[in-house]
Amino acid sequence: MVAVLLGWNPGVGDTWPGYSLVVDELGAAGVHRRAWPTAPGAQPAPGADAWLLLLGKTGSGLIGHGVVASRPYTAAGPGLKHRTRTCIDVDFDVLLPLGDQVPADILAARAPLTDWAAGADWAAAADAGACRPIPEEQARAIRELWAECLPGDEIDPVLPVPGTLPQDDLIRVGVNRYERNPHARRVCLAHHGTSCAACGFSFEAAYGPEGEGFIHVHHLVPAAQLGPGYELDPVGDLVPLCPNCHAMAHRRRIPYTVAELRAMLSRAGYISGSVVSEQELDAQADARRILGST
Repeated sequence: MVAVLLGWNPGVGDTWPGYSLVVDELGAAGVHRRAWPTAPGAQPAPGADAWLLLLGKTGSGLIGHGVVASRPYTAAGPGLKHRTRTCIDVDFDVLLPLGDQVPADILAARAPLTDWAAGADWAAAADAGACRPIPEEQARAIRELWAECLPGDEIDPVLPVPGTLPQDDLIRVGVNRYERNPHARRVCLAHHGTSCAACGFSFEAAYGPEGEGFIHVHHLVPAAQLGPGYELDPVGDLVPLCPNCHAMAHRRRIPYTVAELRAMLSRAGYISGSVVSEQELDAQADARRILGST
């Protein structure tokens, strides 16, 4: 089973209280794990895509994406009617605010194997097992539509948007959640600007208006050194780095510091016989200038 559809009706059961708060928390943490009820016959395998379908009076549509993180298991259920129920754990990586869902009529036109608009019977039983398999043909159509309709990822535009590629094509890596916090990113860039702190590269200067605001944000403190009571300082703990410098910073387990990156650039040579561009010479000169000012 490559993908499943999770039905959620906000007016039925207790499947997801406090959804809006979870949307905000996901923006900071990067992932939100939740146990999800499923019918006993459904056996989604870990790693399968999980698409969240909003049902009910608020308007139906696709509103989230996650990855199945466990095999089905039995857990205690709420109330007297469901003493136990079969569940799966789902790691949600994208949850849209209510009202921003991909509408059911667009889903019906692009991925017509399921009657998206007719969710009344399923919605009524959502708390009993809102999990359905999705055929591979339809899963491909959903991924394509999701890539078109999902807002651009302001956190790291180099990474693929979750849900737009099959899970087998992705290598899942842990990302420092502080680097994915949209509020912290905005504060960091408002203070430091959008030029690379190591080499001075500016996407806006190089590519014009299309490059405005495009830059990675790097967390200076290694994750292994963070204690449980750590509080992020977006100005002191985060710096903008271009993708090249950001990748170099993480080439070792304890990331290179910005000063070390500047030192590398200042003493870097070039491959024998290669042609050095003016842009490369300028980047090296900028690194030396920045290094000399620290």
